Amino acid sequence: MVDILQTREAQGELFIWTNVEAVHEEDFNRWYDREHMEERARIPGFIWSRRYRAVGDDKCRYLALYRTRDVGVFLSEPYRKAFGNQTQWSMTNFGRMFGNTRRVTIVTPVIGKGTGAALALIQLGDLPTASRAANEIGALLGEETGFLAARILFPDPELSTPLPTKGANNFIEPFLIVEATTEPVAAALASRAAQKLSIAADKVTTFDLLWDLRSEDL
Repeated sequence: MVDILQTREAQGELFIWTNVEAVHEEDFNRWYDREHMEERARIPGFIWSRRYRAVGDDKCRYLALYRTRDVGVFLSEPYRKAFGNQTQWSMTNFGRMFGNTRRVTIVTPVIGKGTGAALALIQLGDLPTASRAANEIGALLGEETGFLAARILFPDPELSTPLPTKGANNFIEPFLIVEATTEPVAAALASRAAQKLSIAADKVTTFDLLWDLRSEDL
């Protein structure tokens, strides 16, 4: 696992988990759907952009994931330009977001393929638990009906800087992502994985897919 954290040649995934007050939610969603998703998907080296909404009354309702050709894309001039020159609409919504977790991560596939209509996010907490997940989750979930794929996201500490309007957050932990056909299946699979890894239930969140935008379609 340590070697994985040292490379920037593997595929990358930008991870944004956040919330917004209900009074601003309509504009927040319109901004994401009309501007921000496409803006990021057009950056050279990006492969796709996806948005999710948490199921139930979760403290952080919205998750955005952006896959890149490699982690080095986040050091590229086009990305630096986009990150450093946000639109006014973006800055307004960044200022409204709270409870933010922003991570530039290294993607480590565990098993399977494909994108589900729902996913489960498990906060792994530390590298030893992530190592166990990499070694044990494939066999545990691989044959389950409705399971599609699992991957681990390892944050790059240097690149996981906060959003432009937010303070620093130095806590870094890996995440397990489980792709499934439906949210109930995702929840059941995540529960099994969490029990196997001795992870508390409050470290598991399930999401419905809102939409997917592939860069090649632009």
